[in-house]
Order: sequence, then structure tokens, then C-alpha cells
Amino acid sequence: MRLNQQMMADRDDDDDGQDDIGVALKTKPKTKRPPLYKVLILNDDFTPMEFVVMVLERFFGMTHAQAFDLMLTVHKKGVAVAGVYSHEIAETKVAQVMDYAQRHQHPLQCTMEKE
Repeated sequence: MRLNQQMMADRDDDDDGQDDIGVALKTKPKTKRPPLYKVLILNDDFTPMEFVVMVLERFFGMTHAQAFDLMLTVHKKGVAVAGVYSHEIAETKVAQVMDYAQRHQHPLQCTMEKE
């Protein structure tokens, strides 16, 4: 019996962490949503209203009525939000609109800003 007590004491003194039994907890990392960006259409005195409507329909998937209403907002207020997207998509939309306007020789401006 003395030998068993000595062995148990030796085992307790020789704690290398292998005797510990625990539960591994998996923690899910909390991910943040990526920031969103507003794509803005800016007013100018030269781009025809019909062209702006066409751009809004083509690149932002708006109906004719939605595009017309937004074009009027741009005309009256000087700027309007055409859509809100992730950074990459907003960047692509701006590039598409600017390229399309330039190819059609219109000075239409499109920018993006963090929401």
C-alpha cells in the first residue's frame, strides 16, 4: 500500500499536462461585414438626360421609371446615389459608367464614397 501511495505522489509531482483532460472549445471568429460604398452620379450641363437614363438602366438595373426619377434628382440636386455596393463592385460600376460616357463623348461623372 505504501508503494501505491508513493507512485501516486510521484505521478502528481510529475505533472506534464498529459493527464489533464479538458474540452476543446472552438470559438468562431467574429467577422465584420465589409464596408459598403455609394456610387454617385454627378450632374453636368452637357450630358443629355436620355443618356443618363440609359446609363442607369444599363449599369444599375433600373426600370425606365426608376432611372428617369433618379436622373431628375441628379438634375435638381446635382448628385444622387445610383446604388450601394461592396468596394470591388462599386469600383467596377464607376469604371464602366466613366468608360461608357467617354466612349460616347459625354462628360458624365460617376464616383464612389464610403457609406
